[in-house]
Amino acid sequence: MRVRVIFILKNKGAFVPFHHQFLLAQLVKGIILKGANEKFRDFSYYNFSGLKGQTKISRNGLHFFSNRVTLVFSCLEKEFLDYFINELFKMSHVEVGNLVLIPESVELESVPVFEGEMKYICISPIVLIKPTFNDSESKRFIPPETDEFSDVLFESTIIRMESLGTYSNDQLASFSKFQLVPDENYLRKIRENQKKFARIYPVYDQDVKYEVRGYTFPFILYAAKEVQEFVFSSGLGSFTHKGFGMLDLANSDPSKRTTPYRKAKEAQD
Repeated sequence: MRVRVIFILKNKGAFVPFHHQFLLAQLVKGIILKGANEKFRDFSYYNFSGLKGQTKISRNGLHFFSNRVTLVFSCLEKEFLDYFINELFKMSHVEVGNLVLIPESVELESVPVFEGEMKYICISPIVLIKPTFNDSESKRFIPPETDEFSDVLFESTIIRMESLGTYSNDQLASFSKFQLVPDENYLRKIRENQKKFARIYPVYDQDVKYEVRGYTFPFILYAAKEVQEFVFSSGLGSFTHKGFGMLDLANSDPSKRTTPYRKAKEAQD
């Protein structure tokens, strides 16, 4: 399931760093632990975007000036999603960076029709390599056009699908087709304009700060329908539960894909 969590912005003009996934990851984990449900304490099959709203850029980061700010949140289990929403709505406000946000409502996104070929855009960077302490391997650049890029993502995806425990060995074996093909025109234009589609981002794991390389570009993914649904719902690559690797459908109109799901006041009734 995939939803949009809508917050009222209490202090217009407040800001967050350009990349604020680590702040959101801390918030999400805090909400999960606050509910004290042992079943979900270590649950990691969820994914989320950065904050969306009307912004202006300064040397401090992204300043938000819209009345409302949106967070796209996705997971594989409705029970976990409802648990997370319930705990969030128990809070009068949350803080992300300098932003003071009041939880208002949740909208449910419609489920796309998954096929063996899907075109995606990245709404948060894809991380290929998990870091280890005092090792720079996670910052290594891997060209998206290479088989290595697809192979690394395939391996991490199958490991996550296997650990979920809902796919049989025969099913997992049938998911061998997996190829990511980047949008060559996009990459060419980015390079011609001397811009970047791969950057270094901070991530915190077990109180240790790491640096990882994240990639952001449109691509076509050739994979089984079940794999397409899995990566759309829970992210692609590593550290998806920390807000990396969130995808969206290319060439879609996001304003026409939601229905009301929950309101904050309903949690208090």
